[in-house]
Amino acid sequence: MSLFNIFNVTGSAMSAQSVRLNTTASNLANANSVSSSIDETYRARNPVFATALADAQGDYRGNSLTNQTQAGQAAGVKVLGIVESNDPLQVEYAPNHPMADENGYIYKPNVNTMEEMANMISASRSYQTNVQVADTAKTMTQRLLRLGQG
Repeated sequence: MSLFNIFNVTGSAMSAQSVRLNTTASNLANANSVSSSIDETYRARNPVFATALADAQGDYRGNSLTNQTQAGQAAGVKVLGIVESNDPLQVEYAPNHPMADENGYIYKPNVNTMEEMANMISASRSYQTNVQVADTAKTMTQRLLRLGQG
């Protein structure tokens, strides 16, 4: 694997973690929103990631992942999409609430703030780790270039 592929891998990882941070921020921002119907209620969103190994190879030959990575191919990450959670919404009986439906119920998102905070910390640390990897690769590349000048 070329030293320059490291920048592609870390770049894809930082991009994916940025998407993860954005969806977490969206979930936390809407955690306390209220709606008068199930259809209008915000649902927690989560990104879906996949290994971009086939893209790194240029073509997929159907080999096992172990054989491909042993061949020295860089395996980045890509975001396949963002999906809504299927967890049940929070239903609360609050007949005096201005958003209550005709039966006196309000609907709250299925956002678990503790889980979202853990996701935020994990995404932030993953992003920081990939920045450090890219910085280390940059330093190694600079040192390699200095060896050629010598």
